[in-house]
Amino acid sequence: MPDQLLYAIEVTLNGLMAGVLYALVALGFVLIYKASGIFNYAQGVMALFSAATLVGIMNGDVPFSHLINAVLGTDIHHFGWHVPAILAILLTMGVMIFLAWAVNRFVFKHLVNQEPIILFMATIGLAYFLEGLSDMMWGGDIKKLDVGLPQGINETIDEVTFNLFGYGFFIDNLDIVAAVVAVILVIVLTLYSQYSKQGRALRAVADDHQAALSVGISLNYIWILVWSIAGFVALVAGIMWGAKSGVQFSLSLIALKALPVLMLGGFTSIPGAIVGGLIIGVGEKLFEFTLGGMMGGATENWFAYVLALIFLVFRPQGLFGEKIIERV
Repeated sequence: MPDQLLYAIEVTLNGLMAGVLYALVALGFVLIYKASGIFNYAQGVMALFSAATLVGIMNGDVPFSHLINAVLGTDIHHFGWHVPAILAILLTMGVMIFLAWAVNRFVFKHLVNQEPIILFMATIGLAYFLEGLSDMMWGGDIKKLDVGLPQGINETIDEVTFNLFGYGFFIDNLDIVAAVVAVILVIVLTLYSQYSKQGRALRAVADDHQAALSVGISLNYIWILVWSIAGFVALVAGIMWGAKSGVQFSLSLIALKALPVLMLGGFTSIPGAIVGGLIIGVGEKLFEFTLGGMMGGATENWFAYVLALIFLVFRPQGLFGEKIIERV
């Protein structure tokens, strides 16, 4: 088999793995938009906040230690213990549920039936608030996240492909784990959305807040539920991205890469988030591999947005989004 074809296959596989990570972030956007009609600009920052909180809990760091030390003149930074990864993940999920309650109680409870642009602006404010809160609680330095996930080259795939083709494919174990987790999340969330009582209530709230209230659906409960689920998805994405590249400010910017994913897959489709992520991941890798050299390189930075722009022109609702027909 020609070397260039082997390289292209390896690039495609790595693109699929990268696309899964994009899709994990996009899932959080879809969940909140599908249930409340809110485009949550803060989803990427939620991934950063959850990952930083997880690291802080695991390391036994004192929250707000810099602020406490500056006010009281003390020098405390650690409790002196380390928390196991599983327990730390559960505690972090508890923090994200509390965050969901606080967001609903102090922000969105007062914005029922407001225009979408007002809700969107509220999430922008929430994003900057969470970013500052994360820095105040845990500091702004780059943090290493290790919850025991396998990392590095998958030796089995490398050995098998080398025996077959004389060329070993480099596939990261962490990317494989992320792919498995994403598939499980999509299946569970799709079944939950379609067949559970809460899932039907989520869709009712998204269609019309006032109509949902009139039939006895608790808007507070639904919004806390969906923000909690989105917080869990943000935690999963934060773990995967944080383990891959460290917990740092750039983690919040992955939300920007999720936007083209949503435009391709559709803002209301959970499977669409996965398909859109895979298209973006494979597309940007293959485009860089085939044409990147002729175009000066670094095409991965803009390819996804150009592809999303094309989709907006010809199919604005995305591949799996619901086509909206308005009678005038």
